[in-house]
Amino acid sequence: MSNEHYLHNPLIHADRRLGRHRSPWVRQFDCTHIAPLIICRGPIRKEAMDVFREMGITRFGILLSEKDSITYQNALAPELRAMTDPDRIHRVPDYTGANKEEREQRIRQIINIAHDNGYNAIFAGYGFMAEDEAMVAAMEAAGLNFIGPCSRTVHDAGLKDEAKRTALKAGVSVTPGVDNATALTLLKKCPDATALKALAEEHDLALDPAIFEAGALELPDLADRVLAASYGKGIDLYTVDELCETLTEVVEQMTAQYPENRVRLKAISGGGGKGQRILGIGEVARSPELTREILNEVKTTGVGDNKNVLVELNIETTRHQEIQVLGNGQWCITLGGRDCSLQMHEQKLLEVSVTDESLRTALAQAEAEDNAEEIRILTQEIRTLEEMEDEAARFGKAVGLDSVSTFECIVDRDKHFFMEMNTRIQVEHRVTELCYALRFTNPEDPADSFVVESLVEAMVLLAAHGPALPQPTREVRHNDSVEARLNATNQALKPAAGGVIEYWSDAVDGEIRDDQGISLHNPDTDSFMKYTLAGAYDSNIALLLTVGDTRLETYQRLAETIRQAQMRGKELATNLEFHYGLVNWFIGNNINARPTTRFIVPYLTAVGELRARANNIDLHHAWEGLRRHLLAAHEGAAAKELAAALDRKQTLILRPLELLLAQPHMLAGWLSIHRDSYTMLDGHSSWNGNPLLLLDETYHYLDMDYDPDAPAASVVWDHDHELLQAGLAFYGELHAVLGEDDWLALSSRLAEERAPDGMAADRWAAVRAAHRGFQAGMELLSVLPRLAEASGFFELSVNADLSIHIPERLLDAEHQAAMAKVLVPPPRAKADEILAESGGMFYGRETPTHEPYVSVGDHFEAGDPLYIVEVMKMFNKVYAPFAGTVDEVLVEEDGVIISKGQPLFKITPDEKIVIESPAEVAARRRAATDEFLAQLV
Repeated sequence: MSNEHYLHNPLIHADRRLGRHRSPWVRQFDCTHIAPLIICRGPIRKEAMDVFREMGITRFGILLSEKDSITYQNALAPELRAMTDPDRIHRVPDYTGANKEEREQRIRQIINIAHDNGYNAIFAGYGFMAEDEAMVAAMEAAGLNFIGPCSRTVHDAGLKDEAKRTALKAGVSVTPGVDNATALTLLKKCPDATALKALAEEHDLALDPAIFEAGALELPDLADRVLAASYGKGIDLYTVDELCETLTEVVEQMTAQYPENRVRLKAISGGGGKGQRILGIGEVARSPELTREILNEVKTTGVGDNKNVLVELNIETTRHQEIQVLGNGQWCITLGGRDCSLQMHEQKLLEVSVTDESLRTALAQAEAEDNAEEIRILTQEIRTLEEMEDEAARFGKAVGLDSVSTFECIVDRDKHFFMEMNTRIQVEHRVTELCYALRFTNPEDPADSFVVESLVEAMVLLAAHGPALPQPTREVRHNDSVEARLNATNQALKPAAGGVIEYWSDAVDGEIRDDQGISLHNPDTDSFMKYTLAGAYDSNIALLLTVGDTRLETYQRLAETIRQAQMRGKELATNLEFHYGLVNWFIGNNINARPTTRFIVPYLTAVGELRARANNIDLHHAWEGLRRHLLAAHEGAAAKELAAALDRKQTLILRPLELLLAQPHMLAGWLSIHRDSYTMLDGHSSWNGNPLLLLDETYHYLDMDYDPDAPAASVVWDHDHELLQAGLAFYGELHAVLGEDDWLALSSRLAEERAPDGMAADRWAAVRAAHRGFQAGMELLSVLPRLAEASGFFELSVNADLSIHIPERLLDAEHQAAMAKVLVPPPRAKADEILAESGGMFYGRETPTHEPYVSVGDHFEAGDPLYIVEVMKMFNKVYAPFAGTVDEVLVEEDGVIISKGQPLFKITPDEKIVIESPAEVAARRRAATDEFLAQLV
């Protein structure tokens, strides 16, 4: 797709206006009477705007928070570029408010905006208040049509404790754990029905006295009823400290029962990675701290808020899969699954479709190759998908699902457990709608039907005509699809706000780009408009998708899309290179690999190890050393000829190598797809193919193909291109003349002085001389496999059963943290100060009621928390890199915006910090390079 979500996408029908259809049955589902107010932001807001227009819905407005541009200039929502009527843009301070009171105020404000401006519907997308039961109920009470699940479904399915209980009743498998910590906390204070009744009377709670009669309800259920009444009245019957005490006891019990598993704490109103923490083995004491963190994160610390927190067993080999489900309250269907295991900090990064068609295609390929283990695994995958889809449909019916939702599961080998239902559309919903369409057919006339390819359109149809819609059938569009989330993050995947996108290349053929309007060009000049990435909300910039008939084809298209993407800007950091490396890792290893949610951090650690090795290589020093070694074996005219050949090839060889060594994610991808290009013999690498052809492929991999109109810095240079093409032409002709396709056989033939039959000796001598000239200096390419071998990069590999082998060193937390700093070195500081590792919002304490982590005069140890920085929805606690004493706190108050490299504390370290000088760094790199050269030559 190009710059607009649907209008330029050949995969999507251009006109969805059902009112124009000739069939009366179809025309009844026209939605042009809907006038929605969009109260979300980001790509889903732009998508909704596009879909509404295509449906003929012309009267819609958007809610614009001042936080869209609160931190940085020119960070205003890019979707406004497509809005021509300023009267349809409605401004509020924030979408949700900071606490319960502000949330209620915002809900009333949204209702007033809708009523005052003639909107009759609300679209909340996948963020902010999309799953807020109170908001949905308020919209319904105000006579507004909420485009999404109704408040009853949001309550029964959206609240994680209620959902878990419903799942058990519906026969859905659930994760072991405790879902009623608040009820258990209350029962400690009021251990029987009499005490609970007295408490209810004391606070004048609106409850039927009959529920307190003996046997009417189980005690935990009765406690839940009392708690629900207290939330409705806006009072607290327990304190956070009391809840933390209960949770600690639950965690202790689960740790004793499952000593080899970690435990997950999850706020019932969390989602999208927020409101969840994992306790490591033996970290029971941290449960109160983490409980407070997640309650703060989901803004449920106010009086009367439901503060329930689930405690669940963390399945260590978890794969995160989800089923797309939709219904109209009577029927419920599923649209296949998505694998979202490739995530970090509970934030998804790469999402791939899981469809019956795709799995059966992969199974057929495994059967053709007689791969018994893959046949076994893929057969189980098909069975698991069928079971999850069946459970999703049953659960959807149980909660009366009347819109689009997502049934989320964790998969552990041949078992799966229901995790939660997200009662909203998901960020990755496009992965599903690119695989399946919905056909609605007239029950009275099978030939009378219409097709829906957009889940947003399906939500509008269900909101406008739900009861009248017959159950649709799903139709295959593509076997596979994949989505990469392009985020504003650094090389270690930490959020990086404040960068300016100054240029972004247009979408290429096969690319589907949802970018909330950032790519829309200036309508007068057709130039790209700069955009500043603000830090008030999440780090997502765009969603990049591709489709295919197989997963391999889909990944290859995504790799090609990213290869050609060009993005430049000021202080801009994105995960584009990370995605390029990751996608190529799977292409080079096994596209059917089954990664778990623990994969990304070890993968990043392996990439960090590559970077650490690459940092010690001085390529120019290596080139000079190789040059001296090669020339030492020649003298006279031969030496001069070789020297000239090496001088001509210096930039041809060094430029791509310099780029690969400077971009570790690009290097990881290159090594992955070329892991079979060499063989190690006696500690030396030997290329299995022509190194010159490999060099040409490397220029292509780096998107440095020859283009006379492109900036010289981004492509192969003219003279290098001519030399490379001359070499490729030479070997092409030589293969034809000698009738030898195999490179190793050709190399052996070229080592012989005797000329082939039919070729003159002088011509053969010239051919051999040209061969030596074209291959001269190519030995330096061996730096790439040497780095892989030295770092053990290929030890991270796919097992025969499609699971991934992760070496133990890559799971070590200290090593992971060290390699993250290698990928993104902290700002260079003086020996007496601590600098901000990133920009964002500074907090010097756990919560507003806590004491600061450190104050003037405090002594801290290495690893102690110093402050929190909130960057793009993520709360990152920063720990002391060494021990010392605080001399001065340079940030005056919490909630202040800080920038990367800004001094935060003046300190006196316990031990003198030794900083390596530039000369010492250069000497160390030369020594490491000389060691590499010794292995090379």
